[in-house]
Amino acid sequence: MKEIYRPVLVSIIGNILLSLAKLIVGFFYLSIALVSDGIHSLSDVITSVIGLTGIKISTKPPDEGHPFGHSRFEALVAFIIGEALIIAAYEIGRDSIYRIMEGRSIVVNSLMLLVTIISILSKEAMFRYTYHTGKKYGNEILLADSYHHRSDALSSLAVLAGLGAQKLGFIYGDSIAGIVVALFLTKVALEIMLKNVGYLTGRAPSMEVYEKIRRMALSVSQVMGIHDLKAHYVGNKLHVELHIEVPQELTLKEAHDISEEVKRKVEDIDSVDAAFVHVDIKNITE
Repeated sequence: MKEIYRPVLVSIIGNILLSLAKLIVGFFYLSIALVSDGIHSLSDVITSVIGLTGIKISTKPPDEGHPFGHSRFEALVAFIIGEALIIAAYEIGRDSIYRIMEGRSIVVNSLMLLVTIISILSKEAMFRYTYHTGKKYGNEILLADSYHHRSDALSSLAVLAGLGAQKLGFIYGDSIAGIVVALFLTKVALEIMLKNVGYLTGRAPSMEVYEKIRRMALSVSQVMGIHDLKAHYVGNKLHVELHIEVPQELTLKEAHDISEEVKRKVEDIDSVDAAFVHVDIKNITE
């Protein structure tokens, strides 16, 4: 099994077990915070399955229909995960507000607290594993899924605080915990969606990245200048176009070799997938 798939499979199995535990205990003891957290974990199973599918598609090699590869599918799936988080946040927030308006409260026991603590520890472990693998492979789906785990850990922490407050006599602790979970989920979802919509729409990189590309190109011997530097994201990787200026006395082969060296150096930058280099003769062509 490829290492990049393992965090998603761990996520699916772990979230099934956690969601069952939270839903069973939540329904039995009428805790909206636990039920909401259980639904959240169950939604994670769906998004993880989507993520697994997205990884398989995005890592496929180029073909006739997608000559530059399938990397945009990675950003598309990460965007869908963000949308799923928004829906979960809405459902949790709505139910929590209704419960406060209706004045309903629950009795908190040790089993409910134990399930929540186990959830926090498990989700934090899933976050660290998934984030490490996502960083290692530069995979946006895994990174989005890792933050989903972190949001779960923090939302479960809010649930723990709410249940603890309820146990100490604050009757709306359970419901307020549900609202906190909803707000946190909304924040994480918007961050994921805004990041990946840029990848889907061909956003340009930062000025720092442009400057790094410029330095790499000018570091090649006999490159006298560069102009018309453009770059945009294709998925989470950049395609770069630039013109280099070389001396008049070079042969065609020498000019070609220089352009190939510029191409190689620019493509050595981690965020760059492909570079397209056009050669201009200094003071003759543009």
